[in-house]
Amino acid sequence: MFKRMKEDIETVFDQDPAARTYIEVILTYSGLHAIWAHRVAHALYKRKMYFAARMISQINRFFTGIEIHPGAIIGRRFFIDHGMGVVIGETCEIGDNVTVYQGVTLGGTGKEKGKRHPTLEDNTLIATGAKVLGNITIGKNSKVGAGSVVLKDVPSNSTVVGIPGRIVVRDGVRIKDLNHCDLPDPVSDKCIEMEKRISGLQEEISQLQREIAKGATIDGH
Repeated sequence: MFKRMKEDIETVFDQDPAARTYIEVILTYSGLHAIWAHRVAHALYKRKMYFAARMISQINRFFTGIEIHPGAIIGRRFFIDHGMGVVIGETCEIGDNVTVYQGVTLGGTGKEKGKRHPTLEDNTLIATGAKVLGNITIGKNSKVGAGSVVLKDVPSNSTVVGIPGRIVVRDGVRIKDLNHCDLPDPVSDKCIEMEKRISGLQEEISQLQREIAKGATIDGH
């Protein structure tokens, strides 16, 4: 147990350049506290002590702002950076060397039973505010951009951004030339399309009005 705890602390030093001393990390890193509390809750959950497990989970959420269901399976060297608002569902499976940032949701999409939450394979990174929903898999070494909403499987070695999430890099090859300030926005694209259509209809109406006015002038003569 102490070996795993030491490994968790070393992970913080590896991932966060702001970490200075062991005592600071142990006492002030809520992501670390959440992971340690989850280990206790998960052990109780596996022994079918569901109420006790959920109580620890809820106390953990109260003190850290991070909600991890005791049924979630979490691998080694998991790092939660600035973890406020992180939610991890019951049937989530998280591999080794995974990093998630604040506001990340690993959730379900409805009231379905069974496996209904995501699987994050080894070495994945889920950036700030991203939502990964449903029984989908984020492949090894993949990244999900900040604010993205991912509803489909992501292959290994990929980068996903936007709403809904789209693969922009795969195996080191850029699939679409996309600037950080120009993320896919289907709602905006649809509004632009509607504006163009409205402008076209207005032009057609103006043309008809001119023709009617011209016809009225001829009849008046």
